[in-house]
Amino acid sequence: MTTEANKANARRFVDEVANEGNFGVIDELMGPNFVDHSAPPGVPATTEGAKAFFAMLREAFPDLHATIDDQIAEGDRVVQRTTAHGTMKGDFQGMPASGKEATWEAIHILRFADGKYVEHWAVTDTLSMLQQLGFAEAPGQPAGVAE
Repeated sequence: MTTEANKANARRFVDEVANEGNFGVIDELMGPNFVDHSAPPGVPATTEGAKAFFAMLREAFPDLHATIDDQIAEGDRVVQRTTAHGTMKGDFQGMPASGKEATWEAIHILRFADGKYVEHWAVTDTLSMLQQLGFAEAPGQPAGVAE
């Protein structure tokens, strides 16, 4: 596959899986031996784990929307800088629904083989998200007073 085809598939994942909740597309976009090197605790680093994670994420943040701010590709790798936004209306990874909105950024590195994701790495600004949702203290905030 070409670099442009890999970029299109990476964009398709954000548009159709993250933003629309179309989890059936995951089987089309990920290879059978997919490994998520950044899978959250308790989530298998597999295609099935990715499906479960995005189902949990969209259930907790039903209005989830991710935007690709930058996308760069070379060889078999695609790198995306994304911004996601959502309102926490359901429980997520042990945290009760806060009803608050949050916006967070992430960097994703995807490795492709034969047009499918085979590996994923990510760095996500989880602390900022947790602060906005009221589960972590913001800098300068008195101890024990998460909003």
